[in-house]
Amino acid sequence: MKNKLKTAAVFSLLILAFSACEQQGDVGKMLENEESRNQIYEAIISDNEHSKQLMQAMMEDDHTLMMMKGNGELMSMMMSDNENMMGMMKNNPEMTQGMMSNMMNMAESDSSVCTHMMTLMKDRPNMMGQMMEMMHNEGMIDKESMMRNREKMGIGKH
Repeated sequence: MKNKLKTAAVFSLLILAFSACEQQGDVGKMLENEESRNQIYEAIISDNEHSKQLMQAMMEDDHTLMMMKGNGELMSMMMSDNENMMGMMKNNPEMTQGMMSNMMNMAESDSSVCTHMMTLMKDRPNMMGQMMEMMHNEGMIDKESMMRNREKMGIGKH
């Protein structure tokens, strides 16, 4: 499944590179040949640093992101591999923060997404308790209100 995902990502980026490349010289000729094109794919996929650079370039390109978002099969394949996704998020905190920030922006602008996120948070009382504690520490709510709300949610002190 990882190879399918990497291959799809490489393919998408290469399509983008073809459309945006101003220097069609030798690279364009190499990519016209299926054998050399496959060798390029394999060289990028098999090298960890090249794969990371390719993925970063794809994530920074609006056209590629739109192509990936438009490919429901690719997106569901990426999101369904929960173990791999969790590993990527742990290994790349910047990506995780960016994703969370984007989700918060989306929730702020879309009431149905906002409602869904609030429901998810409500169903995780420990996270709610931690958020209330942070709000108390930052002076946003007083201690009595925080304790009363924690009690209503059945959250013990940790």
